[in-house]
Amino acid sequence: MSSDNIYENNPLHGIGLEQVLTELVEHYGFEILNAYLSLNCFKTHPSIESSLKFLKKTNWAKDKVEAFYLYQYKNLPLADDSQFELPPRDRIVPAHQKPGAPAELSFDDAENLRQKRAKKTRERSSTPSNPWGK
Repeated sequence: MSSDNIYENNPLHGIGLEQVLTELVEHYGFEILNAYLSLNCFKTHPSIESSLKFLKKTNWAKDKVEAFYLYQYKNLPLADDSQFELPPRDRIVPAHQKPGAPAELSFDDAENLRQKRAKKTRERSSTPSNPWGK
């Protein structure tokens, strides 16, 4: 693989944010996207146009949607630690990894995931972050 096409196996290569969003909305709908991603643009008067406007201005949210596209919709294995640090568009997907069928998602699974994340957040916040114990 030459160095100028190392991103070609990344499903985000060559497609715009609008196409990513359109594919996700057509497959999952705004309600499921909101349940999994907790982004207000998917909850309050959701539309492709308003969501695009928000995502283009908000890199962390765009990265969250694009990661969801890679690992839920395209069903790729999760990136290794070094790749996970990069924005989803910059990740190199090994040639042997091919997109699969979109993950089956449910509101129950989204709620379980939300509870799991909340528990991790509580655990992190209960551990003292000050190395001097003050």
